[in-house]
Amino acid sequence: MSAGPATGTPPLWWDTRAADAVLPPDSGADLPLRADVVVVGGGFTGLWTAYYLLCAEPSLDVLVLEARHVGFGASGRNGGWVSALWPVAPDAIAARHGRAAALAHLAALRDTVDEVGRVDAAEDLGSGFTKGGTLVVARTPAQEERARAEAEHGASWGDGTVWLGPEEARERLATGPVRGATANPHCARVQPRDLVDGLAAAVRRRGGRVVEDTPVGRAGDGVVVLADGRRLSAGAVVLATEGWTPRLPGHERAVVPVYSLMVATDVLPEEQWERIGLARREVFADHGHLVIYGQRTVDDRIAFGGRGAPYHLGSTIRPEFDHEERVFASLRRTLTALVPALEGVSFTHAWGGPLGIARDWHPTVTWDPTTRTGRAGGYVGDGVAATNLAGRTLADLVLGRSSDLVGLPWVGHRSPSWEPEPLRWLGVNAGLRLAHAADAEEARTGRPSRLAGLLGRLTGGH
Repeated sequence: MSAGPATGTPPLWWDTRAADAVLPPDSGADLPLRADVVVVGGGFTGLWTAYYLLCAEPSLDVLVLEARHVGFGASGRNGGWVSALWPVAPDAIAARHGRAAALAHLAALRDTVDEVGRVDAAEDLGSGFTKGGTLVVARTPAQEERARAEAEHGASWGDGTVWLGPEEARERLATGPVRGATANPHCARVQPRDLVDGLAAAVRRRGGRVVEDTPVGRAGDGVVVLADGRRLSAGAVVLATEGWTPRLPGHERAVVPVYSLMVATDVLPEEQWERIGLARREVFADHGHLVIYGQRTVDDRIAFGGRGAPYHLGSTIRPEFDHEERVFASLRRTLTALVPALEGVSFTHAWGGPLGIARDWHPTVTWDPTTRTGRAGGYVGDGVAATNLAGRTLADLVLGRSSDLVGLPWVGHRSPSWEPEPLRWLGVNAGLRLAHAADAEEARTGRPSRLAGLLGRLTGGH
């Protein structure tokens, strides 16, 4: 393994974005006094909502306000998995809403992957959307036990997950010692910044305004107050701020911003790819307790990420938190151990950023018809596809349209607030340490970790 940059870099996706996806920005100097819909946040949730509103009602005056630039948050930093994954188990959904509702939700998630691909092609978003599926390897006996159980459980819900033996797993990805893998077809790879840039351009082509460098101080009840004191009135307000939500008054404990970090290799030659695999452009991970994720990029690198960076007291977000060299070094070691053919490869990028997690690990879409305020978020890292489903759902809610989407079980879900500090700082960071410890215990003993049960209780069982 060749060491990466001595310090963090901008996200790979920002450095390799397609220039032709970018349109001149709308000016914030002459904002209207009123808009039919004001969307706060220029990431996937906000832009998908604006896009579907304008598809349904082209005459609407839709204004998207972004504090920095489109894709500045998780939308422009993530691992690029457009997946049907969901952080809440279908059994938990069924226990509350019934099996039929859980099946409808799973079907909507699968359809959403294809919907992103449809829009990508129809609007020429240029994201590199390639539906190669997901491959999650089992590297220890304990991981194999979980993986086989996951495949069996997935079959009971018809989610498409299958178990692959060691030989078939290695044919797909040339890992080190492996006991097998689960595979699922319902996932695509994208270059996320190209997707968000292309989506912003599509919103503008349809008549929406996307205004950057315009932070919002307060929003709701038909009023949006900018950080500089200007006030706008709105027929409806949509809050699409994900990990930055705690900065809005009244939402300080709605989600916690948990950091996920990534590294990227240099461009790899074709002969090296012939040894590595990922010929279908599968995204990949393992069945460990600490989340990791990777993809073969549009320009033939590996972009690889994972959790492990600390949560900061008071839900604080700062640029320096994007860069934790200890975590970057761990990610490089983990990747080269997972894929030995990468030994000695150069790493060119290292970056990170926060994502939003609700107290019960449950994403949500809400709409208050009295104040005409909507919100979506808390995707727990599964948001590249879920934001599209949220955007379509919010568009229907804003427009008062009855549809199958507005009846899905995440609509109207209310997560409990996170504990006050310092309890949430202690709890979130304890969870990260437990995930590390559970993986270490399994590597040492070869048996499922006893600590994993405690981790499950700490995270609400998700």
